[in-house]
Amino acid sequence: MPVPGAIGLPGDCIPVDRFGRIDPGDVMRAISSRTILISIMHANNEVGTIQPIAEVSRIARLRGIHLHTDAAQSVGRIATDVNQLGVDLLTIAGHKVHAPKGVGALYVRRGTPLEPLIHGGGHEGGRRAGTESALLAVGLGKACELARNLAPVEHVRTLRDHFWQRLRKAFGDRIVLNGHPDHRLPNTLNVSFTGRVGAEVLERLDGVAASTGSACHTGHVELSPVLKAMRVAPEVGMGAIRFSLGRGTTREEIDAVADQLAHMSRADAPSTSSVLP
Repeated sequence: MPVPGAIGLPGDCIPVDRFGRIDPGDVMRAISSRTILISIMHANNEVGTIQPIAEVSRIARLRGIHLHTDAAQSVGRIATDVNQLGVDLLTIAGHKVHAPKGVGALYVRRGTPLEPLIHGGGHEGGRRAGTESALLAVGLGKACELARNLAPVEHVRTLRDHFWQRLRKAFGDRIVLNGHPDHRLPNTLNVSFTGRVGAEVLERLDGVAASTGSACHTGHVELSPVLKAMRVAPEVGMGAIRFSLGRGTTREEIDAVADQLAHMSRADAPSTSSVLP
């Protein structure tokens, strides 16, 4: 983010608010006579914010423009119905739903014109020449079949919220939630430990795999483009960490991580004692 898409001119982008969400009105205002495609991710991979795709689709249909969404993060986590969303094109990545790596899928609404990716053969409906991998296709199909059951995701949401409450209790106003408080993926918790560097916090955690909201290149820490687009202050964004929960995550694992972070908070807290002369 900003959300890439062919709006107005090729590669035009529209802004996001402080929660990482677009305003459909900005989409309407950005459309011009040269617009042929609107492309917006369904849910952001860093902060988990879910975009108002259905609202954008109504705008796109009124203007006769095709709409694409990247649903790699949302499939298997929230309801992802192409008819409810109103999209013409939708892409998913297999490994995000526990399918084998190296396979994905593109949904194309009937009547949507597409130039072939690879010319020369009639494979994939004439859109991509070359022999498909039956093994990968079957693996993706089975993974998507299992991912349709969203009941376990509510347990993940409960754990995510429990984790957030533990962190708020430990850090108070020294921790900030990044992303939309409501329109957010149930498995994603992106928080900033203010005044810290996310990578340094992670280094002190044992047995925890997570990602930071900043990147370090040759000793220089750079703020994530997503957080920068959300206008997150550098002193806050540099301390961002994204914790991603899965269907197999347990409460014991969540509490173990929360305990480590709470211990860190207590160890780093300034002393409240005073020394009398």
